[in-house]
Amino acid sequence: MVLYKLEDFEPSYKDSFDGHDIKGLGVYTQGTDEKVGTISDVLVDEEGHFRYLVVDLGFWIFGKKVLLPIGRARIDYNVDRVYTVGLTREQAEDLPEFNERQTLDYDYEERVRGVYRQPTDYNLGVEAATPLDPLAGLDPLGSPVTPLGTTPTYARDSYTYENEPALYGLNEQDHQTLRLYEERLIASKRRQKTGEVTIGKHVETDTARIAVPVERERVVIERVTPVDAGTAVSGYEADFREGEVARIEIHEETADVRKEAFLREEVRVRKVVDQDTVETQETVRREELDVNSGNLPIEER
Repeated sequence: MVLYKLEDFEPSYKDSFDGHDIKGLGVYTQGTDEKVGTISDVLVDEEGHFRYLVVDLGFWIFGKKVLLPIGRARIDYNVDRVYTVGLTREQAEDLPEFNERQTLDYDYEERVRGVYRQPTDYNLGVEAATPLDPLAGLDPLGSPVTPLGTTPTYARDSYTYENEPALYGLNEQDHQTLRLYEERLIASKRRQKTGEVTIGKHVETDTARIAVPVERERVVIERVTPVDAGTAVSGYEADFREGEVARIEIHEETADVRKEAFLREEVRVRKVVDQDTVETQETVRREELDVNSGNLPIEER
């Protein structure tokens, strides 16, 4: 059975305890509230089950660290304390010292278990082991017990921590839990379609007018009397002939209109999100604790 330090087994172990850290909690005797020491570490098995609390006995025995089986401890995070169940100063003195460099083998754990085992535990039927002692019997519930004045014997190769719930199981009497529940409003958002906007184009026609200046040519015939009118000319100069005398080409401009497309404007389409807050209310339930103690003193922490 290999044991690991809690932090080596699970570096983020605090997340499993809502941010609480068991290391550093004070250790007190149950009933007398005498401080024993502090928790310096936790040892877990291969499946992560708590098996031992490493207790620094600085208030009882300076400089000595010992192992406290988890079944003999009660952790109270409300007051940041760990209470030992049945640990005495004499047992603390008899416990073998814990050394991190020492191998925790079966023999070492047996020395630890031997200190914590009390014959009365087994006669009360709290031990659910199957000891090899031939004198062992059964309690009224059918659980094996060991005769008064004797301690159980286990096989090295077949021993498991489940053999001794008095040492390694959570003591239900010291760990009773009543859970109180309450209802809370959990707000979530659901996205739904409320409509759609369709954007398209259509063509409109219109009549456009444009003025184009044009030119036309025309012939102007002017008759004038020359200065030397009435002067006699020779027969050679007088050129009498019929038919075409001159040819003049006449031109005019006409409007040539064509259509050409131009970019007029851009239309950009986008969505914006408007923020708003809606409020709703609902009836929620919450459980409260009712304590009926009669005349018995009750302390609530």
